Amino acid sequence: MAAKILIVEDEPAVLEMISFVLEQAGFETERAANSEEARRQLSSSPPDLILMDWMLPGMSGIELTRVLKSDPVTSDIPIIVLTARGEEDDKVRGLGSGAEDYVLKPFSPRELIARIKVILRRITPHVFEEVVEADGLHLDPSSRRAHVNGKEVDLGPTEFRLLHFFLTHRDKVYSRSKLLDKVWGTNVFIEERTVDVHIRRLRKALEPHNADGMVQTVRGAGYRFSERLRA
Repeated sequence: MAAKILIVEDEPAVLEMISFVLEQAGFETERAANSEEARRQLSSSPPDLILMDWMLPGMSGIELTRVLKSDPVTSDIPIIVLTARGEEDDKVRGLGSGAEDYVLKPFSPRELIARIKVILRRITPHVFEEVVEADGLHLDPSSRRAHVNGKEVDLGPTEFRLLHFFLTHRDKVYSRSKLLDKVWGTNVFIEERTVDVHIRRLRKALEPHNADGMVQTVRGAGYRFSERLRA
């Protein structure tokens, strides 16, 4: 499964151009013309990365970035801000909103692709490309797909990384702070309740396949993965 990128851009010609460039580079794209559309897309299908235009109608891209970075459900989705505003103060504001990168318009498609790949490689390093399995649960990081007894599981990017960590660290109990370090990274500063949000989302995705019980809560300690599907 190709990495999914949400493009938030109100100029149709620019939106079409960026989408074409990304799809030619092998990415899957989703589009939104304003902040409201972007939030609807995010609630139904979380992307791996967001390209955010600064000057959007209504809520600006910078304001939306701040909102997304303050929400535990979306705070870990990397954002690249696209803008024609090249002053130093503007760059500081853009990065200060929580965005991972800042790209000036007009930009080179090759440069944009390169910056996207740098961020995605950091989030999903190549060490995670080996297929892992447990009692009917099959996870293939190279295609970004998970299956339970042959049926595909719909996982967001964070839930995928969280499940992969559990599958490769079975029957050990991990505290919320340890999961933050191992799955989100030690240089990311977010609240521990973020872990609970994504654990709930992971269980919800696994529930239709009777696999939600594999992710267990250990009272007072954290979470553990167990290799037993429900009958």
